[in-house]
Amino acid sequence: MQMFYVLLALGQTEFALDMQDRALRQRSIYRMAGTVAPSIRLLALMGPGNMLDNTPFEFLLDLSDIRLDLLFCEPEQPLPDAIPDHDVAVVAVGESDKNLPLLQHLGHCLTHWPRPVLNPPQHIMHCARDTSWQLLHDIPGVQMPHTQRLQRAQIKDLRYPVTIRPVGTQGGQGLTRLNTQGNLDAYLALHPDAWLYVADYVDYRSADGMFRKWRIVLIDGCPYVCHIAIANHWMVHYHSANMQLSVQKRDEEARLMAGFDLDFAVRHGAAFRAIAQQMGLDYAVIDCAQAHDGRLLVFEVDSRGWIHATDPVDIFAYKPAVMQKAFDAFRTMLLRRVAGLSHLNFCCKLLKV
Repeated sequence: MQMFYVLLALGQTEFALDMQDRALRQRSIYRMAGTVAPSIRLLALMGPGNMLDNTPFEFLLDLSDIRLDLLFCEPEQPLPDAIPDHDVAVVAVGESDKNLPLLQHLGHCLTHWPRPVLNPPQHIMHCARDTSWQLLHDIPGVQMPHTQRLQRAQIKDLRYPVTIRPVGTQGGQGLTRLNTQGNLDAYLALHPDAWLYVADYVDYRSADGMFRKWRIVLIDGCPYVCHIAIANHWMVHYHSANMQLSVQKRDEEARLMAGFDLDFAVRHGAAFRAIAQQMGLDYAVIDCAQAHDGRLLVFEVDSRGWIHATDPVDIFAYKPAVMQKAFDAFRTMLLRRVAGLSHLNFCCKLLKV
């Protein structure tokens, strides 16, 4: 399992997944290295796969007093008779066609779970791009591009421009903007995928011609800023925005992050609260921007988004303190859930390890 994480970090995904498979043949429970005297014991329910298949909660808990145990589950396979005793459980399995059978299976397994459960499986299913559009697009103060999940034969009579991507992809993989029918024909010739997401394209560039995309994490319904990517291309990702190469971009990000609680979070506070209520997730990551009319432009809401404090401190000196706010909020949320344990009826066999 250690080799899985090392190889994944090196970009050797196929080799990494082979190591994970070998590990899971031996055991399904793994403990992340951490404090020997935890104040909170967290159990994360996982599925086989890489960081796009599960929420990487370990990045929120590094150097904390929270113990993290990983329980890897398989569809239609019973959970172990004995699992690590814990104070709170969280479903780390992400929404995807691949993970749908596992999420449905966990939904049955967790019906009478004797500990608080965060991000219940039925709510994680809300993260499908077309489903989240249905839930969120008519919230006052929110703009979300109309998103449809379509089979290849259903993709016709589009109102260009649109964006298109294969279902099940993340990180911009296969994502393209189409302006004409010719663009669509060429795209379909290159991508044999049976199902695709088609969404309206929204031009959200600022007056200076740059695109700014915010990553916000909702923890217990409250927003915390994680990064602001600034780029001259509409498909903005933090790693491709080359933030580390621009002092000007980093200075702007630092200012926006420092003023987030009194500005962006207040301006869109009602929208964030409504999104949290509609999605029903205790922990969710939002990729968003500000639309030209002042509304919150939401691109995606997902439970898997990576938030971390691993950027070089000598370049991003402003980030650790900001990210610690989110990490502290996650810990506080766990403590609140633990505080409600006394009334629960314990009905499962738990193994203290």
